[in-house]
Amino acid sequence: MRRSVRSSLVSPRRAIHRLRVREIIFDTETTGLSPLAGDRLVEIGCVELVNRVETGRTFHAYFNPGRAMPSGAEAIHGLTDAFLSDKALFEERCEELLDFLGDSPLVAHNASFDFGFINHELSLCGRPLVCLTRMVDTLVLARQRHPGAKHSLDALCTRYGVDRSLRVKHGALIDAQLLAQVYIELTGGRQIGFALAAHAAAPRAAVVPVAELPSRIAIRPPRPHHASPAELERHADFLRAIKDPIWNRLEASRLVSPGGA
Repeated sequence: MRRSVRSSLVSPRRAIHRLRVREIIFDTETTGLSPLAGDRLVEIGCVELVNRVETGRTFHAYFNPGRAMPSGAEAIHGLTDAFLSDKALFEERCEELLDFLGDSPLVAHNASFDFGFINHELSLCGRPLVCLTRMVDTLVLARQRHPGAKHSLDALCTRYGVDRSLRVKHGALIDAQLLAQVYIELTGGRQIGFALAAHAAAPRAAVVPVAELPSRIAIRPPRPHHASPAELERHADFLRAIKDPIWNRLEASRLVSPGGA
């Protein structure tokens, strides 16, 4: 008996750790704005979160786009034709990327842009597309939480005090790392940690072992619950005062029915 009682008392901290929520924060750099116009993916950076905490696991890759880099795009991320010329093609690292992504939710800023390029590259490789139900867009979250404010990654870093001093130009991995911190703030992730700590520190009710419970319990005699003769008479008077009660009609119909006695 004592073993069954103890086994039912699960520590809240253990229960929390059993819930493992994995998310991937990612960003991409490209040759332009539209894969349908021939633009290609040239860089991707991914950061793993588990229960809204960075694990230190990342995926980062540059890709040879097989085409010239427009000057406008180069000005944004600084990736030149010469730098990308010896990098792998997307299809050569596709499996490695998909293994890292797994089936986790994928978080990006203006996520439809990044999903569009990833799925375009996957289609060129003949691979299944990433389902859009996995998409989490921090731009949408920011607009919902801060309507009317600026929602760029720079603006959100400023709002939440995220240090972006290492961000000289756009880079997929550094931007994913910054976005991970912004995402935690947008979703209240740090406050979740405080709440769990407070819950773990809260006093718990004392548990009395079964062996220490009293073996004899005093049983009180049952209280009288029957009606007194006076109460029964008042009830009969009440019933007689009802005109054409339904139970009389039911009794009459029973007597005249074929199955009646």
